[in-house]
Amino acid sequence: MVIIMTYQEFKEAVIENALNMQISEYELYYAESDSVSVQIFKEEIKNYTTENSLGVCFRCIVEGREGYASTENLTEEEAKLLVSRALGNAKSIESGESCFLHKKGDTYAVCEDKKEAAPTGGALVDAAMKLQKEMYRADSRVVDGSQTSLGYGRDRYALCNSNGLDLEDTTAYSVCFAAALASDGKEMYNGGKRKIGNLAEFDLMEIAKEAVENAVSSIGAESVASGRYTVVLSNEVMADLLNTYSSVFSAEEAQKGMSLLQGKEGEKIAADFITITDDPMYQDSVMKRTFDGEGVAAYAKNVVENGVLTTLLHNLKTAAKAGVKSTGNASKASYASVVGVSPFTFYIRPGTGTKEDLFRQAGEGVYVTEISGLHAGANPVTGDFSLSSKGFLIREGRKAAPVKNFTISGNFFTLLKEIEKVGGDLEFEDGRFGSPSVLIRELAVAGK
Repeated sequence: MVIIMTYQEFKEAVIENALNMQISEYELYYAESDSVSVQIFKEEIKNYTTENSLGVCFRCIVEGREGYASTENLTEEEAKLLVSRALGNAKSIESGESCFLHKKGDTYAVCEDKKEAAPTGGALVDAAMKLQKEMYRADSRVVDGSQTSLGYGRDRYALCNSNGLDLEDTTAYSVCFAAALASDGKEMYNGGKRKIGNLAEFDLMEIAKEAVENAVSSIGAESVASGRYTVVLSNEVMADLLNTYSSVFSAEEAQKGMSLLQGKEGEKIAADFITITDDPMYQDSVMKRTFDGEGVAAYAKNVVENGVLTTLLHNLKTAAKAGVKSTGNASKASYASVVGVSPFTFYIRPGTGTKEDLFRQAGEGVYVTEISGLHAGANPVTGDFSLSSKGFLIREGRKAAPVKNFTISGNFFTLLKEIEKVGGDLEFEDGRFGSPSVLIRELAVAGK
């Protein structure tokens, strides 16, 4: 009979096997995830899914060479095989780059114990059903095809190494999405609203209202004449752009020659009032982290401050190459992945005022509320983008007629310098990347 071990038992077994094999430098990384989600269509359950996964990665350094091995089986036998495979992989490498294990000595943040209790499946179904009913109630033009979904996820991360680190983080959050479909009798129009946080704190009526408003406000939309316009990008659109181009702030990408920000630390890369922050402990974040993928303490830092690039994001390896300290941004796409670099909660700091203030300052122009085609139409290396868009005209300083089927084109690096004003409406639609609405003095628009 095979006995499945707990993480603590497996960890102890792995450490014992590493010592028996005379491995003095090692690291064990553990990731566990539990999730449940429900989709509602026509006031019936369309899909109900539960997922559970876990895995560990053992990394060792032998005579300066690094070996990895991973598994999802937490058994006594696998604890031996895992270490043996990693050792074999390390010995098979003829040469390699410098490799590092983090040492003790960091001061780690302490997360407040406010993690959401796991909602029952019934609670998720009830909330998703209520959300859909609220959409139909919000406007008579909402038609079948409108859908809602609710989900809950819990993630646990742990890391220990031969230098005495023994760390653990847990995050938990709910995700809500309302997709409204509206009709004017001739055409269909869609709109959505996504929210991440605590299920008990979701205002389902407000989420439904915003999704429906996003759909029906597009009724009657036509294209816009091609030209160069003053443009207001909504907070969600600017957050999407920041997400898409976040890799340019990675030292790993820069050292590969894949970022135009290579060697630009200390230089002005954005408007004077633009500050971009990475904060793993952001006050409203539901995914707070105290350490990165190598066990370095995660901390808040301004990557761009008052328009100046103050630092790229580093892990231990990129920091050693650059002769600086790690910024605590080592990341692993999964438990089995090699270490990379990525931000935690990455956002443009808000200014003051509302979207209406930006409209007034723009006078005449285009308000962009949605973009698509980011995977094909945005190039993180050059910064160029050409994206299908929808939104509204701005006339006499106010939001006016809806417009669709137009393309905005420009360059992300240029855009950062040409922002004239940022609003106070900071929004984190996906929980990690955020921005307020921004005013761009001129952007190319291709329409009719």
